[in-house]
Amino acid sequence: MGTQNPSVPPHAQSAVAANEPHSRANRRTRGRPRAFGVTHENTRHTTRFTMIGNHLAQHAELSLLAIGLAVHIQSLPANAPVDIKTLAERFPEGRARIAAGLRELEAHGYLRRQRERTPTGRVITRTISCNQPKALRHHAPSAETAPEEHPRNHWKPRPAREARKKHALPPVPQPAYPSPTLLQTAMDLLAGLHRENPRLLLSACDAAHLAPGVATWLQRDIPPTAVRHALTTDLPPDGVRRPAALLAHRLTAQLPPPPPFRTPATPPPVRHPLQNCEGCDRAFRAPNPGRCAECRAGASRRTGPSLVGSSCAYTH
Repeated sequence: MGTQNPSVPPHAQSAVAANEPHSRANRRTRGRPRAFGVTHENTRHTTRFTMIGNHLAQHAELSLLAIGLAVHIQSLPANAPVDIKTLAERFPEGRARIAAGLRELEAHGYLRRQRERTPTGRVITRTISCNQPKALRHHAPSAETAPEEHPRNHWKPRPAREARKKHALPPVPQPAYPSPTLLQTAMDLLAGLHRENPRLLLSACDAAHLAPGVATWLQRDIPPTAVRHALTTDLPPDGVRRPAALLAHRLTAQLPPPPPFRTPATPPPVRHPLQNCEGCDRAFRAPNPGRCAECRAGASRRTGPSLVGSSCAYTH
């Protein structure tokens, strides 16, 4: 019969087939205890954790040392030292191996180093850790239009940096009655801010943008010394990236209220010089010689329909 009995147990594999010399699985596991894959017991982190992408943890080209260095560096707080000497004191690996691991991370975009000049003139090297270097490469210019760069720095997001530099400055208050003298005073004040703090060195374009805001302060009866103090004190301790943007924000956010409304004083009456009346020889004030008001009034009454005695004394 061609019908198979499903209740019959499967036939055991022959010993010859199980011990075939060409079986890779048999060769790989012969003489070893059978092992299973990893099993994860995960607990959700709520504090003191760092998110690491699988592109780093399972990187196909980075060494285990480089992956460990990248994870350690990404877990550090900002401004923590990550130079070769500090890392060699922290880990048992020597300086040569740590330097090689850092070069691997730099070549694959997980680290970049750039030199900066401090306000005192000292040149320092700043290390920047990138948790997703492919995201930065995605926004980089194409090979046809991108300028030639060093192989280690080909992934730097230079277009983003240029866009940040070209970003417009925040608006500033505008004076109610601008005048060339007032704007020139504001420009002179802005040009001297770097003497108070070298970090507040402004370009001519930035000073022209900020001058109306300073003029608004001056127009509100704020002396120049008070304006200079408001712009130069309590600067960020970690440095000023865009001095003009910071000053524009302060000119707007800390703008003092306008002075109280002042009723203009009534001008004093004009005092004309003394004149001698040609009719009664009395003294009276008038801009030009002639007759006083009483004589002019008497003359007008005499020429009317009825004659009324004048209060001026005439001698006939």
